[in-house]
Amino acid sequence: MSRLDMKRPFLPVRIAVLTVSDTRTPETDRSGDILASRIAGAGHIVAARAIVPDDARQIATTLSGWIADEQVDVVISTGGTGVTGRDVTPEAFGQVIEKRIEGFGELFRMLSYQKIGTSTIQSRALAGVAGGTYLFALPGSSGAVKDGWDDILVWQLDSRHVPCNFVELMPRLREHLAPGPDAGHGH
Repeated sequence: MSRLDMKRPFLPVRIAVLTVSDTRTPETDRSGDILASRIAGAGHIVAARAIVPDDARQIATTLSGWIADEQVDVVISTGGTGVTGRDVTPEAFGQVIEKRIEGFGELFRMLSYQKIGTSTIQSRALAGVAGGTYLFALPGSSGAVKDGWDDILVWQLDSRHVPCNFVELMPRLREHLAPGPDAGHGH
């Protein structure tokens, strides 16, 4: 189903990786390592990387910083998307997202269902756009990170993917932030 048009140029994207965990460290962040490795392996740039605890305020603050950073096009988080009391990544994303990309979570769970069955219902994976930056929240397991990247994001973040991809929309993500033709004319 996914197809690349090799006549199109590949455009590397600058991606920040956020691990949400109360227990992971740079030495034990297997899911973050897998994601960073796949990002670089696909020809993209790992623009930043951080580990923050399961705290909605800290997650939203980190996201806001990367949204404001011109050197970050995309943020992919891993962890905190379940249903326990400490799982607050979707709530933090909700504080910053301007537009949700509903199909991402739906597609992630559909693909995940084929591998883990009904257990996928516990995932609140989601995506959206804020300030012209794409935001994706994946579960924290290494399998979920592989599935999210290998089955969805590697394709949608490749400018050669047809019939359409997220990269070709990047120049238009901030249209609502640009002044209109009547700006400054007292209309």
